Amino acid sequence: MRPSVRGVLLDHDEQLLIFRRTVPGREVYWSVPGGHVEPEDATLEDTLHRELLEELGATVSAVTPLTTLTYARQGEFKTQHVYGCRLVRMDPALRHGPEVDDPARGVYEVVPVPLRESEITSRNLVPEAVAGYLSRHITALPRLIGGPRSPTGGR
Repeated sequence: MRPSVRGVLLDHDEQLLIFRRTVPGREVYWSVPGGHVEPEDATLEDTLHRELLEELGATVSAVTPLTTLTYARQGEFKTQHVYGCRLVRMDPALRHGPEVDDPARGVYEVVPVPLRESEITSRNLVPEAVAGYLSRHITALPRLIGGPRSPTGGR
């Protein structure tokens, strides 16, 4: 099973950007942006930048490795490389790829949420391993992710 990357992305107001996913025939669920490593990706960080541009039209800074999670999925083991980063800019017009172009993939609604454990535990956030990591570390994210904060966020 191909490894994936996930971007734990803080916006200018120190909120976590997550997706509310509405897919035909499935219960609504939530996720952080990211996706599979592709052959053209030279590094995991390249994968992260590509996925954030495709899914959000986002450019980021302060990319920080947070953790690597491995868990059972469909009879195999899945590895997720989780990176923290800070939003530089987001332009929805730059979104592209199957997540955006194929209506059968459903709707990816970007939602900023406060850095509180309840914001993670009250949602059906998948994959569960990423949700577990976030619920345990949500309030520490500003310290764990380098880079400048917004003027309203101090530092």
